[in-house]
Amino acid sequence: MVIKCAIIDDEPLAAGLLKSYAIKTPFLNLVGTYGSALEAMKELRDNPVQLLFLDIQMPELSGIEFAKILPSNTKIIFTTAFQQYAIESYKVSALDYLMKPISYDDFLKAANKALDWFSANQQHTTTVRDRFMFVKSDYKLIRVSLDDIQYIEGLKDYVRFYLEDGSRIMSLMNMKKLEDYLPHPEFLRTHRSWIVHMPKASLVDRLRIVFGETLIPISDSYKEDVQNYFDQHTLQ
Repeated sequence: MVIKCAIIDDEPLAAGLLKSYAIKTPFLNLVGTYGSALEAMKELRDNPVQLLFLDIQMPELSGIEFAKILPSNTKIIFTTAFQQYAIESYKVSALDYLMKPISYDDFLKAANKALDWFSANQQHTTTVRDRFMFVKSDYKLIRVSLDDIQYIEGLKDYVRFYLEDGSRIMSLMNMKKLEDYLPHPEFLRTHRSWIVHMPKASLVDRLRIVFGETLIPISDSYKEDVQNYFDQHTLQ
């Protein structure tokens, strides 16, 4: 596959070097190089890319700030001379964090990591586009429509699916693997023990999503993702 990408860096020499790397990488299609996040914002709104090579320290809008407003399906590889932003970069789900000066070997390793991610995600999209999955329960395979799921509870090595018709299905399954499988951000992890089908959420009260008598907590680890979802769907 070919990945559509862009570079954002306010240092012309660094941007030029990354551009030369991208051009000679066969699976990258470089569509633009920008000197600031604000400049890129205007172009990428109408012509989105899959992958950004993004500097962090830039005037007006930093790379970290810009990353927070990007669509979740735009992946990021940070390119920076400052090591102290590494932790923040993982909070915005960056695929990699490259320290300047960047060699082509390091660039290619990061690009290959992106290729692996997009290849896996493409397979995942093909799998879930039919809007159902089969789960194992009591030696049976049960077909579960994604649209019927309200929320999912993690119970050690098991998960319990709560469906709209009031039924429940228990399955031996890894919560993290399930989270990665389900389409994001339609399904969001709100707590280590809970995944919520967000379009089904109709009431939020004091950092809890309310389903009847069930109060699903929103923990600090997942609060930002959940808040971003509600912000995007809230009229101010």
